[in-house]
Amino acid sequence: MSDSEETADVPVSEARLIQVRLDKLERLRSRGIDPYPARFKPNATGAEAKAALETAEAEHGEGARSADLTLAGRMMARRGMGKAAFIDLRDSSGEIQLHIRQDVLGDDYELLDDLDLGDFIGIVGPVFRTRRGEPSIEVNSLTVLSKAIRPLPDKWAGLRDTEKRFRQRYLDLIANERAAEIARMRADIVASMRAFMRKRGFIEVETPILVSVPAGASARPFGTHHNALDRDLYLRIATELHLKKLIVGGFDKVCEIGRIFRNEGFDQDHNPEFTTIESYEAYADYNDVMEMVEQMVSSIALEVTGSMIVPSAEDGGEPIDLTPPWPRLDLREEIKKRAGIDFVECSDVESLSEAMRERDIHVEPGANWGRLLDKVISDHVERTLVQPAFLVDYPVEMSPLAKRKPGLDGIVERFEGFVGGHELCNAFTELNDPVDQRARFEDQERLRRAHGDEEMDRLDEDFLVAVEHGMPPTGGLGLGVDRLTMLLTGERSIREVILYPQLRD
Repeated sequence: MSDSEETADVPVSEARLIQVRLDKLERLRSRGIDPYPARFKPNATGAEAKAALETAEAEHGEGARSADLTLAGRMMARRGMGKAAFIDLRDSSGEIQLHIRQDVLGDDYELLDDLDLGDFIGIVGPVFRTRRGEPSIEVNSLTVLSKAIRPLPDKWAGLRDTEKRFRQRYLDLIANERAAEIARMRADIVASMRAFMRKRGFIEVETPILVSVPAGASARPFGTHHNALDRDLYLRIATELHLKKLIVGGFDKVCEIGRIFRNEGFDQDHNPEFTTIESYEAYADYNDVMEMVEQMVSSIALEVTGSMIVPSAEDGGEPIDLTPPWPRLDLREEIKKRAGIDFVECSDVESLSEAMRERDIHVEPGANWGRLLDKVISDHVERTLVQPAFLVDYPVEMSPLAKRKPGLDGIVERFEGFVGGHELCNAFTELNDPVDQRARFEDQERLRRAHGDEEMDRLDEDFLVAVEHGMPPTGGLGLGVDRLTMLLTGERSIREVILYPQLRD
C-alpha cells in the first residue's frame, strides 16, 4: 500500500496500516537490509545543506552544486512516481527536498516501495537548485535508518485532540511546527537567563528535591517515603530556605533554576510541577531585586525575540512593552482603587470577609486573613496589570519570610511582578532577624492547625538555626520560568510551554 492509499478517503483501521508497515519491514529484512542499523553519521543538516548551496552559487555562479553531503532525517512527504520522486526530509533544522532518480540510485531505487512517511532515512548527495528554484539534494546513496510501524498524524489536519497533543507530545512536535518552536524558544529563554545571572556574578547551585520539611512557600506538598531511612519525605515546594542557608555560609550571590512541586490543581496558569528561578543576593534589598527583574526580563525578551515589545496572548490585546523601568504600585492604594477595600481598616477575618461579600468576592470558608486578601488581589487587581508593573509593600500576615518596612507598621518589603494580567514573580527584602523569624513561623504553625490549612508555610528548625548564626541583609527573588515563556511566546496556557504537563487520567 502506498502513502497515497494510506491517506485516501476510504476508512482504514490503524491495525491494518500497522500490518502493512510490518509487511514492508519483513520485505526489507528478506532483502538483507537492516531496517534499524546501529549507526549513521550525517555531516550536515538541511539548513547547512542550503547554506552550502548558496556558497557554491556565490563562488561558481548559477547552476553550481555543492560537494556531496550526508544527511539524515524523517520522511515527511513524497511526490512523484515512476522513475523519479521527491521526498521532504525533516531534521532538527527544518525540511529540505530530496530528488531521487532511478538512473542515479540504481537498484536501491526499489527501496522507495517499502518506505513510508515517518521513516528515518540517511542520504548522500550534492545540493542543487531545481528549475523552480528549490534547493534540493540529488540522492546518490539511500540508507534505511528506522522503519516507523505506526503512521504519523495527517500533516495538514495535525492533531486536533488537545489531550492527545499533550499525552503524545512527540506526535505534536512532529505535526505542529509551533510546538517545536515553543520548545526551542523555552531553551533559549533559560540559556539567556543563565547567562544574565552569571554576568551579574551569581553562582548557580542545586539544592535538595526531597526534603524533610516542605517549607519556604504556602503550598500543599507531595509526600513520599524513604525505605532505607524509614522516614517520610516531601518534594520541595520552594528552593528558598536551602538557598538562604548558602547566603549564611558565605556565598553572596546564589541562584537555582529548577523544578518545584505543589500538590494543587491545574488550569491555564498552574501545573503541579513547574520551573522557577530563585536567587538571593547579600547586601541587596527589594528595590535592587526589582531593578534586576526588569533588566533580566527585558534583556531576555530582546535576545530571544528581537524586541522588548511582545504581542499580547489575548486576541486583539495591546502589545506588552517590557522596556524598563516598570512602575512601582503601592498594594494598599491599588486595592483601595480597584476593589474599594482598605486592608488596614479591614484588619481581621470578619471585617474583610464582610467587605468582600459586599463586592461579590467569594469568601473561602475557614480561610485566614492573608488568604482572603490574596483573593481580593487576584480578583480585582491582578487582571488589570496588563503592562508590566510591581505591586509593592504587603501586609506581614501574607509574607512570613519578608523584612518589615521601616516606618510602616505591619508592612513588609515585598513585591510581586505582574505582566499580561498574571503574576510573574515574587520577591522580598529577606527577613534576617532570627527572633522575628521564629515568632512568625510559630504564628504560621498556629494558623495552620487552627484553620486546618495544609498550604500554610511550615516551621523549619534547621533553617532557623542557620539564620541564628547570622545572615546578612539579603534580597531574594522567585520567578516562574513557565510564566515567562508564556509571556514571550504569547501563549495563554501553561500546558503549551511545558513539554510534559500533568493531565487527568
